[in-house]
Formats: sequence, C-alpha cells, structure tokens
Amino acid sequence: MTTVTVLIVEDERPIRDMLRFALHASGYQTLEAADSSEARMRLAETLPNIILLDWMLPGTSGIEFARQLKREELTQTIPIILLTAKVEEEHKIQGLDSGADDYVTKPFSTRELIARIRAVLRRTDANDQDTVLQSGELRLDTAGHRVTLKGETLSMGPTEYRLLAFFMAHPDRVYSRSQLLDRVWGRSVYVEERTVDVHIRRLRKALEPHNYSGLIQTVRGAGYRFSLSD
Repeated sequence: MTTVTVLIVEDERPIRDMLRFALHASGYQTLEAADSSEARMRLAETLPNIILLDWMLPGTSGIEFARQLKREELTQTIPIILLTAKVEEEHKIQGLDSGADDYVTKPFSTRELIARIRAVLRRTDANDQDTVLQSGELRLDTAGHRVTLKGETLSMGPTEYRLLAFFMAHPDRVYSRSQLLDRVWGRSVYVEERTVDVHIRRLRKALEPHNYSGLIQTVRGAGYRFSLSD
C-alpha cells in the first residue's frame, strides 16, 4: 500500500503539531510549512498527495497560494483542503472558486478532518485515471511514482523525476532553462538557471546505464529537448 503524504501549510505551530500527530496516527506521512514560501521549498523537494492549507497565512494568503498552485502544471492536480475560521457562505464559495477541493472551518475535530481527507482522495482517485508516460522502453507511472527502464526500476531524486515527467509529457519540443524553471520548479521559486543544468546531469546519469541518457538533448543556444530521435 502506497503511503499518502500530506503537506500542512499552517502558520500556527500548535495547530501544525496537532495535525501532524493526528495524521501520523492515521498512517499518513507529513510535510510542514509555516507560509507559502516555505511550502514552495517543500514542493520543490517532494510532491504531496494532498495539501492542508490555512486561509490566513502571513504574506501570500492561502487563497492566493491555492490559485497559484492550480495554475501550475506540476501542482494543479494536487487536491487542496482549506482550513479557516471563516464560516460565511460567501467565503466558502470564494475558497472553492480558488481551486480548493474542500473547506474545513476551525475549530474542527481531527476525526472530521481525516474523514474529509479520505473523501477528497477517493474523489481524486475516481476522477483521475492513472497516467503512464512511455517513450520506448522508458516508462513513468505517476500513480506509483515509479520510473522503469527495460523493466528495471530507476532511482532518481524528486526534482529529476519531475523533470522527466515534464519532458515525457512534452516530447520533441525545446525548452529554455528559464521555461523549465517556470514549468518544473514554479514561477515563485527563485533559483539560478544553472540549477537546471545540475539536475539535467543527474537525470542523464540515472538513465545512462541503459544508454538512454541521449534522450535528454542539449540544443545549443536554446535549451533542452526530450526526444527518441537523434
């Protein structure tokens, strides 16, 4: 059984502690962030199965952060549950319009929240067919978060996995480093363009033992392309 990872984005530490304890007791793994910037760092490392997002975050609000995540290709399918003290119907509508999948008002029982998480994940699983990307003998299973080549499971970091998933979904197109940063890392993550080169090298190294490293092609003066063709 695949372990479900929950990203908790909540600025109040006691609430994060309470959520972490309840989620671990129910068999979930957790990641934590106190604001949207920290959440971006967590997302750059690991894509969770679901996000618990506080409405009233410092800096970028939970509502605006939810909108950003739903606009970005790599995070737009991650379900979001908003946590808020706002109880008016107009606020609930605003929250759902931002792209959130559900809405839980504070104070809430952890049993209710766990039930909501399970319900949202069931709906997501029912509506989202497992995606398998395949290029030759290279296969990426998004449901199992697994990459296999010639039947052998490949080991790679989360960023290399996201890069490969993006490339396989958009073959034979050239992307500049800045475009890859926007599409894979996200527009609000500020990293240097040379970071792309580092992860491209790591991805090629993961594919190298099976002579598939050439799939990631350097296009001089333009960027990178993923292609089965030479």
